[in-house]
Amino acid sequence: MKVIMIYDQIQAGAGIKDDHMVPLGGKKEAVGPAIMMEPYLKAAGGRVIACLYCGDGFFEADPQEVSRKFCAMAAKLKPDVVMCGPAFNYLGYGRMAARVAKDIMETTGIPAFAAMSQENQETIDEYKNQIHIVRTPKKGGTGLNEALEGMCILAKAMTEKKGEAEAAAKYCF
Repeated sequence: MKVIMIYDQIQAGAGIKDDHMVPLGGKKEAVGPAIMMEPYLKAAGGRVIACLYCGDGFFEADPQEVSRKFCAMAAKLKPDVVMCGPAFNYLGYGRMAARVAKDIMETTGIPAFAAMSQENQETIDEYKNQIHIVRTPKKGGTGLNEALEGMCILAKAMTEKKGEAEAAAKYCF
């Protein structure tokens, strides 16, 4: 299972909280939470083929265009699944993760989902009936390993088209 991760500038290691205008970029290696996720990815038969990112402010400045470019990159790289997050309690990143996951599924047909904490309630309420949103703790909260494992289990279920409803019921909002 080939996985693409979509990050904000913080999770990608491309900037700090105040670096909102980091332009689109990518790395063909696991970075950020994908490194912590590797044991769960291996158990699910997966590997990260790319981590794509941009600043949450860069996204907010033109969400339609940035999402279109994320979709084009995903279509070019041909992953089996796209994981947008974990966005934790970062509100801008949560909005970006949900929108991009929805757009990737609609425009490319590639399975995609978002992951964020309950602090993103407005985004969760807006998108939870359109995409899967995996529950994560807020940044620094407990339960991150379980959330990362849940992301991998859901990714495998979505790509194999088997057990998706059960995984979503267990790990998603």
